[in-house]
Parts: sequence; C-alpha cells; structure tokens
Amino acid sequence: MTFLRFLKDKLPIFLVWVVLSALMVFMVWLTPDLHGFMDNVGYLLLLQLFFLLLFFVVDYYRKKDWFQQLDKKEAALQQFLDEADTEEEKLVQEYINQQVRDHHQLMQQVISNQKDQKDYVDSWIHEIKVPLAAVGLILQSIEYDIADDKYTLLQNEVQKIDEYVEQVLYYSRLDEFINDYLIQEYSLKKIIQPVIRSQANYFIQKNLQLVMPEEDVQVLTDGKWIAFIFRQLLSNAIKYTPENGKIEVLISQKNEGTYLQLRDTGIGIQSEDLGRIFDKGFTGENGRSAEQHSTGLGLYLAKKLAEKLGVELTAESEWGKGTTMTLFFPRLNYYQESR
Repeated sequence: MTFLRFLKDKLPIFLVWVVLSALMVFMVWLTPDLHGFMDNVGYLLLLQLFFLLLFFVVDYYRKKDWFQQLDKKEAALQQFLDEADTEEEKLVQEYINQQVRDHHQLMQQVISNQKDQKDYVDSWIHEIKVPLAAVGLILQSIEYDIADDKYTLLQNEVQKIDEYVEQVLYYSRLDEFINDYLIQEYSLKKIIQPVIRSQANYFIQKNLQLVMPEEDVQVLTDGKWIAFIFRQLLSNAIKYTPENGKIEVLISQKNEGTYLQLRDTGIGIQSEDLGRIFDKGFTGENGRSAEQHSTGLGLYLAKKLAEKLGVELTAESEWGKGTTMTLFFPRLNYYQESR
C-alpha cells in the first residue's frame, strides 16, 4: 500500500480533527475574553496538524511490513501472514491465515483426487487393451466366415476403439511428459510410414490416393510422440476427405529447419473455426456433423505434445478445398555444429 492510499484511508480521522478544530476556534471567537488568544490558537492548530501528520507517517512505516505482505499477490494463499501488530491487524491476519489453511487442505484433497483418478485411468487403459487384443484375434479367426465388407467394417471399428484408448493414454501422460521421452535423430519417413500403414484400411475403404515424398530428412526429436501426433493429423485428414480424394505428405528442408506437411483435398475448415481447432474439446462445424462424431481431443493433444517437443504445429485451410497441417522442426545450430 502506498502512503497516499494510506492517507486516503485516514481521511475520516483528518475530517474529525478539522471539525473539532473549527469548533474550538468558534468557541474562542464567541468568548470575548479570549479574543487576544486567537493568534495562539492558530499556532496551536498548526502544531496539532504537524503532530497529526507525524502520527500518520509513523503509523504508516510501523505497518509497512504488514502492507507489503498483503501486496505480494504472487504469494497469495500460499504462505501465512505474521507481521500483524495491532489487535485489528491480528484479527484480519488470523482470518486470512485460516483461509490459507483451508485452501491448502482443499488443494491437497484435489491433488489426491486427481492422482486417484489418473491411477484409475492408467489401470483402465492397460486392462481394456487385453479384451481389445482378444477381439482382434477373434476377428482374425472368423475372417473367412463373414463377408469382406463386414469384416473390414468390424476391423475399422476395433481400430477406432484402440485409437481412442491411445488418446486417453497420451492425455493422461501429458503432465509426465518429461519422464517419458527420448530425443535422438530419426528418419521422418521411418516415423510416418508405420502410421500410414496402420490406416491402410481407411484409404482402401474410401479409395483415397496417397502421395508420399521422395525426400527423407533426419530430425532431432522423439519418434514415438511424433508418430502419435502424425496419427492424429492423418486420422483427421482421412475422416474429412471424401471418397476418391487425395492425401499428400511433403517433407522439405530449409535453412531454418525441416517441414513435414500433410495436405488433403477434404472439406476444409471454416475461417471462424481455424483459430480454435487446437482448443481442447473444440469440434467446430465439421466435428458436430452426425457422420463424424469428433471428440475435439486429437488436435489438442497433437498441439500440446508438439509444444513440449519444441515443434511448431500450424494449420492452413480453405473451406471446400482442403487443409494443410504443418509440423516445423527448427534447426538446432548448436547441435549441428557439434556433430
């Protein structure tokens, strides 16, 4: 609290002094025998004013540590106050400290609940993979007993479930990313080719044309996380590209770094939605359609994981013509020079 704000808070005391001083002067003026003391009254008032202001200054500096503690917004509800001096300040301090204690207890409870929830989700993910794998094996065993179109449909649905489970797994690991990554040189083609092969059924089902780059580039990153990011982008491209469309993968290297682009001839993204597609839970006009059932989680995870890897993920789109998603791997000069 500044001294001017402190004086503003003491304004009622100053006004009381002014009123009392005015009454004293008025009483002296009404008493004829005291008219000769008017000059002395003026000096007395100035002396009173001086001591009043001196009292305000001393009181302010006496409480300065208390005010500074209250002004530390970055420490709000994190540490206890202990600079109270007067009984009034001690009462306020005890109230605030009680709020801090309640806040700490609540935060501990929230953290504990979040940990329990995360442990449950992690356990559920690993448990659900067992019946999913069993369903996949059963499906393979009856491949020749059912029609090809029905087999492909069932296979695709099982794969979707597996991909949704994977999304939940990676979402639960966002906060523990630092404990689960390995940065080294990877071939971009070797990262993305297994992802593309895993989506082969969808390409066949929709008769999509795939154009792969001839060039390959080595990048410094984590292959597992980049594969997951690329899978989210590819899944979206397949989902929103109509039958007989085209999906193109481009790799280019420039002075500033390496670009991995995924370009489709899908329905595109409306301009008002483009700036929000990486927001958690945002589905947009495309995702709200009955045919797509978008969760709004895939691109959010892709963006968050890309940021943690130091990779820039951007989107360009023209409504009705297609979308281009770009992963930019910046050039690390200090690493290149040390090789």
